[in-house]
Amino acid sequence: MNVQANPADLAHLESRPATADPDPVAAARAALRRIAPLWPLDRFVAVNPFLGLDSHPFAQAAGRMAQVAGARMFMDRPFFAAAVESGRITDPDLADALAATHGTGLPASVAEIKKALAEGHGTSEIRPIATVAEIAAGATGTDWPRIVVQQLSTCAAAHFAEDEPSGSFYAVWREVASADRTAEIHGLTSARRHAAHLPQAPEDLVREAVLLLGIEPAGVELYCHRLLMTVSGWAGYARHLLWEAELKGRHSDHLFELLAARLGWEVILRGALFANVDVTAQWAETRRSYADGPSIGEPAALDLVLLSAYERAWQRRFARTLAAAPRTESPAAGRRPAVQAAFCIDVRSEVFRRALETVSPDIDTLGFAGFFGLPLEHVPLGSDEGLPRCPVLLAPTTVIREASPTPAESAAVGRARQVRRGVAQAIARVRRTAAGSFPFVELSGLGFAAKLVTDSLGLTRPVADPVGAGLLGPVRGRTRPEIDPPVAGGRHTGIAGADRVAIAQAILTGMSLTGGFARVVLLVGHGASTVNNPHARGLDCGACGGQSGDVNARVAAALLNDADVRKGLAQRGIRVPQDTVFVAGLHDTTTDAVTLFDADRQAPEHLDDLARLKEQLASAGRIARLERAPSLKLQDGGDVDRSLRARARDWSQVRPEWGLAGCTAFVAAPRTRTAGMDLKGQVFLHSYDWQSDTDFRILELIMTAPMIVASWINLQYYGSSVDNRVFGSGNKTLHNVVGTIGVMEGNGGDLRVGLPLQSVHDGDRLVHDPMRLSVYLEAPQQAIDRIVARHETVRRLVDNGWIFLFSIDPEGRVARRSTGQPRWEPVAV
Repeated sequence: MNVQANPADLAHLESRPATADPDPVAAARAALRRIAPLWPLDRFVAVNPFLGLDSHPFAQAAGRMAQVAGARMFMDRPFFAAAVESGRITDPDLADALAATHGTGLPASVAEIKKALAEGHGTSEIRPIATVAEIAAGATGTDWPRIVVQQLSTCAAAHFAEDEPSGSFYAVWREVASADRTAEIHGLTSARRHAAHLPQAPEDLVREAVLLLGIEPAGVELYCHRLLMTVSGWAGYARHLLWEAELKGRHSDHLFELLAARLGWEVILRGALFANVDVTAQWAETRRSYADGPSIGEPAALDLVLLSAYERAWQRRFARTLAAAPRTESPAAGRRPAVQAAFCIDVRSEVFRRALETVSPDIDTLGFAGFFGLPLEHVPLGSDEGLPRCPVLLAPTTVIREASPTPAESAAVGRARQVRRGVAQAIARVRRTAAGSFPFVELSGLGFAAKLVTDSLGLTRPVADPVGAGLLGPVRGRTRPEIDPPVAGGRHTGIAGADRVAIAQAILTGMSLTGGFARVVLLVGHGASTVNNPHARGLDCGACGGQSGDVNARVAAALLNDADVRKGLAQRGIRVPQDTVFVAGLHDTTTDAVTLFDADRQAPEHLDDLARLKEQLASAGRIARLERAPSLKLQDGGDVDRSLRARARDWSQVRPEWGLAGCTAFVAAPRTRTAGMDLKGQVFLHSYDWQSDTDFRILELIMTAPMIVASWINLQYYGSSVDNRVFGSGNKTLHNVVGTIGVMEGNGGDLRVGLPLQSVHDGDRLVHDPMRLSVYLEAPQQAIDRIVARHETVRRLVDNGWIFLFSIDPEGRVARRSTGQPRWEPVAV
C-alpha cells in the first residue's frame, strides 16, 4: 500500500489545451476539460471552480469566464474603494501591484487608479457570448434559455438518479425531445420533427451541429464551453463521473453526451426558428466572437491591479507578523512534551491548536493532512459498500471494514444497522418525493407533530447524533476499524503485515515526527455535527470525499501501537519509546469538542495521562468556542458553550459554523515558526522540517497534494464570494435537494455549484476575505524550484497566478517571492 501521493496519480488534473484538430469532436472533448467537477452531496468536497482554466493566467481565465458564463472573477470596485479609503490598501501596495502587472489598458499611475475609484465607477454588467437559444429569445420574446435548461435538467435528474448511471444520456434526451410538446406550446411547432431527425450518435450530432451552425474550427471549443456553462451544475456532476472513472483507469461519456444534447437544442432552435426570423447578421457576428477566442478587456486590467494590491497588503502584514513572532523552544532541545497532538491542516484546527497550547505548555501540536496519509475505503458495519476516506486527488488503495470486538457482536450490530438504515432510507425517499411528502405527514399524524415540536425546541434532533450513529466515531465505543486481513474468503480488506512498517514510516516522516516522542501522541481527525444541511459533508472535510477523519486516525493509531510495526520502525532508524502510546481522536468543528477513541482500553500506566488530556481538551474547546462566538454573532455574556452546541442540532440553522471561510494562506514549516501567533483561523498549517527531509520527497508530497487541496478550497471560497450566482449555490433557504446529487435553488433549473451565500456572508458583510492562496515554504529555493519544474500542475498554479509562492529563510522570515519559476524577488517587510 502506498500512502504517499504518487505524482503520476495527478495526471488527471492536467488541463488539456484546445486541440488544433479540425474534427469538431476533438474540440468538443477538449471543452469538457474546462468544467470543474461537482461531487454529490454525500461526498461533497471543495473544488476549484476554475480547475479547467488553470493552464491560462488568472486574468485570461477571467476574460474567458466572462465570455462563457457572464461571470466575474474580481470583487466590484466599491469593495476595493472601501479598502483604499480605510487604509487596508496603501499607496505602496498599489504601486507594487501596478509594477508587477502586465497587459494593455493599465492605469498610468497610483493617482490614476485612485481617481478611477473616486469617480465611483462600479463593475459593469458582464454579458457572455450569445447562444442560439438566447438569440431566439430576443427574436421571439420567449425565454428559450430557461426552457432548454429546464428540459435538460429534468432528463439529467432522472438519468443521474443512480450512483453509476447506465445507458446513453443523449439517446434518452433525443427520445424525450422527439415526444415532448413543451416547445410546441411556446410556439415552436416543428421542434419535435427536428428532434426526431437528429443523428443517433452523439459524435455525429456534434459534427452536424458545427456544420449547420457555421461554427469555425477556431471557435468550436469555446462555443462548446459556453454551452456547457448554461447547464454548469449538471455538467459539473457529469465531469465528476468522468474524473472518478479516469482515476480508476476507465472512461465516462456522460458529459460528452450532455454537451451533445445541449448542441441538439441549438440545432432544433436553428431549424425551427431561423427560417422564419431573420437573425442572420446577429448570428454571424456571434460566430465571429467565438472564432476570435477569449480576451481580457481594459476594465479587467484595473481589477487585476486592485486585487493584487489587496493581496499584497495582506502578505506584507503577514510577513511582518511572522518576522516578529517569538521563537519558542524546539522539542529537539531536550524537552520531552507530555503530549504531541497531530491535527489536520484545516484552518479550523489552527484555532483549537492555539487554544490547546495555551492550556498547557507541555503539549506540542503538529499539522498533517487529515487523512493521515492513508487513502482508505471504509466499509461500515452492516454494509457491503464503502466510501473513500482520502482526498479526491487519490484513489483508495486499501479497504478497511468496521468490526465489533467479537464476530457475534459484529453480526448483531450489523443486522441492527441494516434495519435502521433501510427504514431511514425508505422514509427519506418518501419524504423527498413530491408525491410522497404530503401523504407522509398525513399518515404519521400527531406523532410526527410531536417530533416537529421537540426538534424545534432543541430537545431532540431531526437526524441521529453523528457520534452515536457511528457517522463520527464508533457506535457507543464498541466498534473499531479492522486492520487485520480476513482469515479466508470475502472481500480483500485490511492491511497486509508486509506493508505496515512502510506505511507507519510514511505517516511519521510525513508529519516530521521521527524522534522526541511524547508519552501520548494524539492523532486528531475532524468532522462536523449539523442537521438539515445538504452541504453538511463539506463541513466534515473540505477535501477527503466529504468524510470525517476518525477512521483514518484510528487506523493510524492501531498501526503505530503495533509491537511488530515498532520493531520494524526501529530497524529503519525510528525508535518509538515503549511508554509512548498513540491515541485517536475526533475534533467536532461545530462544537469544538474532541472525542478520544479507545482511551479506556489503554494500559493502566496511561490512564492518568489520558484523563488529564481529556480535561485539557475540554478547556481548549471552551477557549476556541469563545473565540468563534463573535463571528457567529452570539450575544456577549450568554452561555456560549450551550449556544454553539444548540446550533449543531438546530434544524433551522443556516450557519452552524463558518467552515473554512477566511482561508488565506498555507504554511509548511516547523510549528516553532508560528507558535504563539494568532492566525485567526486563516492559515493551513503543515508541520515540515526540511533538514530531516534529505531527498525532499516530503516537500514534494506536500506541494503536490496538500498544497493543491488547499488551493482548491481557497478558490472555491473565492469563487463563491466574488460571484455566487455562477460559482456558488445561492440562498440555502431556497434549496431543494435532488436526491443525493445536489441542490437546486427554487423549484427547478440547473443544479447549483459551490457554497451557499450563507457560508461566505453573514448578512451584513463578506466573512471570507476574497484572496488567492499565499503559500509559505521553509525549504531551500533550489529544492522548491526542482519540484515546481517537475510537476506541470504545480507550475501552472504558480506561474499563472492562481497561488503565490514564498520562501521562509532559516531565521523564520519571509525572504523571497516567486515571480514565475525559476525567478524570485526579495520581500520587503
